[in-house]
Amino acid sequence: MNKLDFIYKRKSIRKFKDQEVPKEDIMKMLDAAIHAPSAHHCQNWYFVVVQDKNIINEIVSVVKTSHEKIAEMAKNEKDKEHFLKLMRYYLNFKDASTTVIVYGGPYKTIEEKILRENNVDEEIITELNDSMPGIQSIGAAVENFLLAASALGYGTCYMTGPNHAKKEIEKIINLDKDGYSLLAMIALGVPEDNTPAQPPRKSLDDVVTFI
Repeated sequence: MNKLDFIYKRKSIRKFKDQEVPKEDIMKMLDAAIHAPSAHHCQNWYFVVVQDKNIINEIVSVVKTSHEKIAEMAKNEKDKEHFLKLMRYYLNFKDASTTVIVYGGPYKTIEEKILRENNVDEEIITELNDSMPGIQSIGAAVENFLLAASALGYGTCYMTGPNHAKKEIEKIINLDKDGYSLLAMIALGVPEDNTPAQPPRKSLDDVVTFI
């Protein structure tokens, strides 16, 4: 067996069995997540694990409402129809037994502090922050979670689509943690049998340059 199979078998799962994921397994995934690298070792992540179906349904409702409102803003029928077709992908967490809400906290660097104290042009600060290291740290943690779930035999779907209802979801969760905001959601559950194959990847030749 290939030692990297847990990576290659990971795929986004959108159909789940009506079966709970044991807390001890979720804790293993979260432990993997917090062992991800983070910028300046800031560890600016926080996870809310939602298994209460009433709360999940509340989140589904606000995402659906927000989605429909945005669709009505479309300037033409083609864009409206296209966006409405995406709704099922934004709501697939409703069928998972668990939804993990991923928050990110503040990330401040000493270099920004020094530059601001010297009144440098704001364009320089923007260039400094363009790489968004704080957000990259959250992405690394999420990837660790997804791979741990794959290794344990569970299915996940990493989502940022529902973020158009971010404020409404945050009100439902009501996380009392200063400076933290919702960045992503993970649908987690036992995958249905015979789920669609992983979409093809670009070839290494298309995405790699050796110098």
